[in-house]
Amino acid sequence: MKENFDIVLRNAKTRKGGDRLVDIAIKDGKIAEIAEKVSGIGEREINADGRLVTESFVNTHLHLCKVYTLEMMDEDALKDYHGETMGKAMTAIELAARVKEKYDEKWIIKNVRRAMKLAARNGVTHIRAFADVDNKAKLEGIKALLSAKEEFKDVVELQVVAFPQDGVVREPGAKELVEEAIKMGADVVGGIPWIEFTDQDEQSHIDAMFEIAKKYNKDVSMLVDDAGDPGLRTLEMLAVKTIKEGWVGRSLAHHARAMALYPEPYFQKVAALLKKAQMGVVSDPHTGPLHARVRELVKQGVLVALGQDDISDAYYPYGRNNLLEVVFLSSHILWMTTRSDMEKLYDMVTIDAAKAIGLKNFKLQKGAEANLVVLKESNLREVIRNHDEPLYVVSHGKLVDKDKFVN
Repeated sequence: MKENFDIVLRNAKTRKGGDRLVDIAIKDGKIAEIAEKVSGIGEREINADGRLVTESFVNTHLHLCKVYTLEMMDEDALKDYHGETMGKAMTAIELAARVKEKYDEKWIIKNVRRAMKLAARNGVTHIRAFADVDNKAKLEGIKALLSAKEEFKDVVELQVVAFPQDGVVREPGAKELVEEAIKMGADVVGGIPWIEFTDQDEQSHIDAMFEIAKKYNKDVSMLVDDAGDPGLRTLEMLAVKTIKEGWVGRSLAHHARAMALYPEPYFQKVAALLKKAQMGVVSDPHTGPLHARVRELVKQGVLVALGQDDISDAYYPYGRNNLLEVVFLSSHILWMTTRSDMEKLYDMVTIDAAKAIGLKNFKLQKGAEANLVVLKESNLREVIRNHDEPLYVVSHGKLVDKDKFVN
C-alpha cells in the first residue's frame, strides 16, 4: 500500500545533487523522504520540473519595529549613517530616534504586517526581529512584534529581540524595560554597547544585558563596532564575555563594520575569540559603506550570516524582505562572484543563517522540519541573477498560500 503524504515535490533539483532529479515527500511538518522516485501520494503534488529546491530563507537581522518609517522623518540620519567613513554613525542614531517619540503599537503593527507579508512571499520563514526598547519607544514596538509573532506563527517564525537602541548606561531605565520586554515574551536579549561614551560604560552595557540573559536563559544579539572607528573594541568585549559566562554558541554579533579598519594582527585575535565563543557575525553590507570582513572571516572558520537589516527606515531607503536580493547585492559589494562564492553566500541566508540564530536541523534532509522553497530557476547563478520570489514556499510543513500575502 502506498504511503500518503501531505506534500510531494516531484522532479526537483537540489544544490548537492547536480543534474539528478529527486522527489521530496513531506508529512507532519517534516521531510519524510527524499528519493529518485517517491512511490507514495501527496495530498498536494507539485511538479518542480527540474527547478532548484532548497531550504527556505532565514533573516538574521531586521529592525522590524522601524520598517516603513522613513516617510515619517527627514533624511538627516540617512546622510550621516551613509557618510563615507561612517564617523557620524552615533549622530545618525540620535537623529533617527526622533521617530520613536511617535511610537504607537497601532501604526507599528500595520507596517510590520506589510513586511511580514513580503517575507511570506519571498520564502523567509524565520526572522530575528529587533524592537527598540527605551524611554521614547517604551514597549510599543515589542507589543507590535509579539502580536505579529502570534499572527504569523504558521508562516514566518519570529524571534523577538528586546533592543536598547539608545544605550543602557546613557539611557537610565532601559535595562528595566529590556527585562520587562523579556517577561512579556521577547525571545532574545539585545544590545548595542558601542553607543556608550566610554570603554567602561560599554562593558557595563554588555554586563547588564548578560545579567538579564542568564536570569531568563535567553540568547544574546548585539550590534557591535558599527562605526568608522578602528579603535572600537565591543566585538572583542562581547566575545570575551560570552566565553567567561559560559554562553558559548548563544551570542550573535551584528554589523562589526569597524572590522574593515582593524589592523591585521587585531583582526586575527578577534577571529580566534569568535571561534572560541562559537559566535557568528551577521553582516549587512548593503546598508552602509563599511562592513565586516566577510571573506576573511569565512576563511578563518567563523560563522557568517547575512541579514536584511532595514526596510525603508532612517538607515536604508530600500528593502523587500528578499534575502536573494541581499545575496545579489552582497555578491557585488564583497566581490564574491565565483561559483563557490555564490554557494557560500546562499548558505549565509539559509543553513548558516539558521545556525547563527540557533535553529536546529535546518537542512534539506530526511527528518528535518520542512522549510523549503521551489525556485523559478534550475541553477544558483540564475537564482541570484534574477533574485525573484520563489514559485512555492513550504513553511513548517505547510504550503504557503502566497495570494493571502499580497500587500
